Order: sequence, then C-alpha cells, then structure tokens
Amino acid sequence: MNRGQRGKLAMATAALAIGLLSVTGCGYINPQQTSEQYSASDGTREDLGPLQLRNFMIVSAGEDKQGRVVGAVYNSSSSDVKLTIKGARGSQTEVSVKQNSYALLNESTDPAILSSTGANPGSLSEVTISEDGTNQTAKVKVPVLDATLPEYKEYLPEGSEPTGSESATPTPTPSTSAGH
Repeated sequence: MNRGQRGKLAMATAALAIGLLSVTGCGYINPQQTSEQYSASDGTREDLGPLQLRNFMIVSAGEDKQGRVVGAVYNSSSSDVKLTIKGARGSQTEVSVKQNSYALLNESTDPAILSSTGANPGSLSEVTISEDGTNQTAKVKVPVLDATLPEYKEYLPEGSEPTGSESATPTPTPSTSAGH
C-alpha cells in the first residue's frame, strides 16, 4: 500500500468514526427513558415519612358517592404506622401498616372507604394524607376511576352504582324516509 492509499484509508476511517459517533451521540447526551423512575400505572405515588404509597387511586361511581382507596402502602420503619386519608366533606379512612411491611388496599379484608369522593371519575381528588410515625402531612391529588375499566369494577363500594349507564346496543329511531 502506498502513501496516497494510506492517507485515503485514514481519512475514510476518520469519517466513518465521526459518522458513528454522531449517530450514537444523542444517547450520550440525553438521559435514557428506561433509567427514569416513574409510576407506570393508573394511580399516583407519594412518599410520606417512612411510608411509600404506590399506585394510589380512588375508585368511585361519582363525586358525591363513596370511594374506595386502592393501592399499596409500604412501611420502611421499625415501628407500626397508621396512615390517615382525609377526603372531601370530612370523609376519612385509616390504614395500619406493620413495621417493615406493607398493606395492599385492594385486598377485600378491610377496604379503605371514603364517604364522599369529592371528584368525578376521570378527574383528580385532593386528599390530605398523614402518618403517625413522624407526624408528617401532605396534600396529594389522586385520580378517581370508575368501573369503565373492568379491572376496577370489583373495587366500587357496595351500593355505589354508576350514575348513568350507556347501552352498547343502538336503539332504532324513526326515519323520515321510512316506507320508501
């Protein structure tokens, strides 16, 4: 290989290296989405003292109807902690979480029910959460869902039927061109 060919080969190699770096460079300067921590769910997440609330939501048929709080509450402390959830119009519920354990609010043993949701399904309801371990309090906006998604139908509080029902079967309407 002569001197001219080596120069061309070196330039081609440098151009290829720069081209490869420019194609992969955006991954170098931008954060990877898979390294970002987020709640891939319908509910919200909140940390309050030793408690971590995950996939936190309210399932209800309407604003003035009862709502069931669903999600998971993790307690990372070495003592039992009580979570208090205060909703609209003085509604309140409490959840006890054992030390270094968790409580799943979607289990049917002791549902956490608010007497009034305070927001229509599809919107956010502001609730006040507090815990008695370190006495911290926070206001959180929690999504309100109804039985539109079948996986949440079982969590609607008893006697809390949806306010309106839509029919999947079309109803016939009289036509002006009937009989023609």
